[in-house]
Amino acid sequence: MKRILNLLLISLILTTASLQAQAQEKRVLTLEESIEIAKERNFNMLQLVEEFKIAEYNLKAATAQLRTQINMTLNLPQYTESIREKADSTGVFFPIKELNYTGSLNIRQPLPTDGSIYIQSGLGTFHNYYSGTRTGNLNTRFGFNQPLDAIYGYSAIKSNLKSAQLAFERSQKTLKRMELDVVYMVSQYFYSLLQMQRQTEINRLDLERQTEANDIAQNKYAAGLIREVDALQMEVDLAGAQSAHEVSIMNQNSANMAFKQYLGIDLSDSVEISSELQYEPVSVDVERAVELALENSLTLRQQDIQMELQKLDIKRQKTMGKVRGNVDAFFEKVGFSSAYDNLNISNSIDASYRNFIDRPFSYGVGLTITIPILDWGHNRSLVRAAEARMKEYNYEKINSERSIETDVRNLVGKIYTNLKRLQLLERNASVAEKSFDITLKRFSDGDIDSQSLSLERDRLTKAYNTHLDAFINYQLSLADLMRQTFYDFRNAKAVQ
Repeated sequence: MKRILNLLLISLILTTASLQAQAQEKRVLTLEESIEIAKERNFNMLQLVEEFKIAEYNLKAATAQLRTQINMTLNLPQYTESIREKADSTGVFFPIKELNYTGSLNIRQPLPTDGSIYIQSGLGTFHNYYSGTRTGNLNTRFGFNQPLDAIYGYSAIKSNLKSAQLAFERSQKTLKRMELDVVYMVSQYFYSLLQMQRQTEINRLDLERQTEANDIAQNKYAAGLIREVDALQMEVDLAGAQSAHEVSIMNQNSANMAFKQYLGIDLSDSVEISSELQYEPVSVDVERAVELALENSLTLRQQDIQMELQKLDIKRQKTMGKVRGNVDAFFEKVGFSSAYDNLNISNSIDASYRNFIDRPFSYGVGLTITIPILDWGHNRSLVRAAEARMKEYNYEKINSERSIETDVRNLVGKIYTNLKRLQLLERNASVAEKSFDITLKRFSDGDIDSQSLSLERDRLTKAYNTHLDAFINYQLSLADLMRQTFYDFRNAKAVQ
């Protein structure tokens, strides 16, 4: 019985371990795969996608303002019991008890000049229980409204549409810039994790070399070939190598968690990155890079949009100081009927229609003009302030253009500097490896002491680390140039 229970317990442990292993998704990611995951799952990216959708919907709403709008209102029915004051008297009220059935249809076509053409049609019957009467009405009106200042001055509907278009364009460029920022940030996290992984490998190799050196030292000490202090120094160096290896493992785990968090993947997933320290020298035309940076700069385009919106604001403010007018016109047909309770709803509507046919047309037209005479310079001051703001935006753009050009030129110079440094340190690491192998053999042969071996080991570790730093700096500087110019110089293609 005890044996059966032990078997069941072992089976349960193995099943649980298997389920846990299945729950943790294992990923071996390249830089390109990491970038694609971040574009889909990074939280900042997801938020910006929703901002882009908001701008897109606002643009659709602004465009819809120019289309025909149709609304229908129905009261089926509306019952009222109340009191009402007589229109031709003061303080005289009479009771109300009525049942209404009404319906109206409104068709409105906005005009690009802030005006509108509309059709209003209504039908209703009103049953007054106190007077015992039923009243019906039928009406149709064709109308036109046009603010005159919107023709020669500021048009609100055009300005709203323009603002929505600019906001949509800005959101598009912001989303694209965010994608490139994500590429750069993923590259930073990726190479940071790569650096920690390689650092762990370097420290592991260093620990293996130091272990081998310590074994040699202990054997030579036991044979009386070296001093005790040299053997003790080797033990101290071995402990230091062991500590450095453990610290590098801890740093690698921290970098791994930060990498997964930025990508937006589950923190419990097992992630490893796949990358070789290989590179190709990239040729960058600095003048072309500056041109692309100025052409695709989100900052400059945002400043252009800001100035375009400011132009609209100046135009609106100037219109406030000009003569304004409004034209209204309508043409309508109305029919009424009124009878006592023996007239049902159908007959009331029929009587209203006959009256609608017989009654002559009604019409109206009007012109309203507003002439500013004296405002003590209020509007003119506001216009001057808006124009001064426009100049401020222009100066800001000029300064931004110069800053962008300076940054790109410095960045291209940095890329070439990083490349030269990388090529130099690559050769230096190769030389340091050969030098350490020679030094280790000389220590084994007894030609040098432990201090010389320790110095050579430190030199090799430093060569590995500086080469790794140079490789990462070169890759990040290329990624930074791509997000500045919207152009991939590595593959000679524009970023879509």
